Parts: sequence; C-alpha cells; structure tokens
Amino acid sequence: MNTDREIVIIGGGVAGLSAAQYAARASLNTLVIEEMAAGGQSLLINDLENYPGFDAPVSGIELSQKMEKQARAFGAEFLSTTVTALKKEGDIFHVETKKGTITSLAVILATGAKHRHLDIPGEEEFSGRGVSYCATCDGPFFRNKKILVVGGGDAACDEAMFLSKLTDKLVMVHRRDRFRAQKSLADRVLKNKRIDVRFNTTAKEIKGTNQVEKVVLTRTDTGEEYEEAFDAVFVFVGSIPQTALVPDLPKDEAGYVITDQGMATEMPGLYIAGDLRATPFRQIVVAAADGAIASHMAAGYIDDLKGQAYE
Repeated sequence: MNTDREIVIIGGGVAGLSAAQYAARASLNTLVIEEMAAGGQSLLINDLENYPGFDAPVSGIELSQKMEKQARAFGAEFLSTTVTALKKEGDIFHVETKKGTITSLAVILATGAKHRHLDIPGEEEFSGRGVSYCATCDGPFFRNKKILVVGGGDAACDEAMFLSKLTDKLVMVHRRDRFRAQKSLADRVLKNKRIDVRFNTTAKEIKGTNQVEKVVLTRTDTGEEYEEAFDAVFVFVGSIPQTALVPDLPKDEAGYVITDQGMATEMPGLYIAGDLRATPFRQIVVAAADGAIASHMAAGYIDDLKGQAYE
C-alpha cells in the first residue's frame, strides 16, 4: 500500500507527542500535524508538580519541549498546519490540510479540548482586555491588581494559586458549595490567605469601557446580585472536546469520543488519545499513557494490513 506516511498524528499536545515518540521508535514513518506550538494546553501550566519522575515542579513548556525533542530524535516529523477534514477510503486515510492532503494507514487523533466560555455579556467584548483563559500567559499584566477567578476544578485551583503570587487582591467564585478539584489542590486554595473563596456564586456580566472594570456577581443560594470592581477576569470552567473531524463517532453525554481500552474507535485504524477521549481522569500523565497505547495498537493494526502480524 503506497501512502505518504504510515501513521499521522493530529494534535501535538502531550498525548500527540507521546504517540509520536512511540510510533517513531517502532520505526513507523510518523508525521505529527499541529496548528499551534507543540505542547497543547500543557504550555499553560506554570508548575507541573505531579508528573512522575520530576521531584521538583517543571513548567509545561519545558516538559513539552523535551517531549518534542525526544520524538524528533526517534524520527518523527512535524508539520505546522490546520487539518480541515479526515476521510477514509478503503484502508487508506486521507488527512486534508491547508497545505494539501496526506495519506496514511493509521491516524491518531489527539486534538484535545478548548476552554469553555461563560457565555455572559461582556465576556467576548473584553477578551484580551481583562478577560483571559490563561493565568501564566496574562497574569503578569495584572500584578497587584484585583482579579476574579471563575471555576472550581483542577485548572481553576491551579491557576488561582499561580495568580495569588502576583496579587493579594484575588477573589475566586464557584457555582457550587465546594470545589470539584482534587482534594490536595482544593485544600491548598482554601488555606491560601491571599485568595477570597466564595462558593455558591456565579459571574453574570462583565462591565467596562475599554477594559474590564466591574463584574456582576450572583449568589446561587439566595439570588442576591451585586456589582464589584475588578481589573481582570480569569475563566476556568471546563473544556469543550474538539471533535469536528469525527462528527459521526460515538460520544458520551459530554461530547467526548468513546474508545475501547486500546484507544481504538469503531473506525478501524483510527485511534483517540488525550483530552478528546471519554475518560474518568484528565491529567497530563493520562494523556501520555493514552498516546503510548494508541501508537502500540496502531502499529499492530498496520502490521495486520501489511500481512506482517506476529503469529
């Protein structure tokens, strides 16, 4: 079978980089397609302290750079472009990009998820002018300013801890009566005297002229509504899986793609890895494991296609 590549990995986050390393190390002709910088959402992590093997926190940027360098050392190649469509004809995948179509025998989709928005008045208007979805990217612009953090999961707690190093005027609101983050993260936030945690509270509207100036907050338990001055709003309320390339694959109620334990989908030769996949736990270490498994299973699938399966 003549194809441009044996395996194409769409997405260069941790799952994609892990998949690239294992695929290339297995001597597969491997191409990673990423429209942004390799690393994905891990690039937004300031201090990653729970990745196995690092006894001191490592930045997401550093980890991603090491993973990319490792994948390249094994022979993986990278292409910076956007994938516009994914099709399969017979046993051949056609990966359509803005730089042309690439054919392959197997595909690993690791497009991840993007930040969910609040969808409230003022959010889109002030995006980049006080509204942000990345503390490490934009936090330093608001040093010693009054900041509102919206969210209650792992990302919200982690980012709030980072922002608390920049200001002691930090308010964190969550719509429920307790955090949904891992207990260790939640406890750290609750013990941080620089963070004013307000449960049962949501942001209803963001106001300002040229930039964020005020936020309308609402108590979910009493219905009380009040307006408070803020210089910035950082939003961490979950993610939306990027499934546009596979609209017809089965998904769970939250929209994540369902796979078997080998990361395989119902389309032979197509594997899913990382935050795009339906999984009970979304962490960098899980994404890395997904990528390794997906490449291992894809290698076996390719051997079967070529009649080289080990008996």
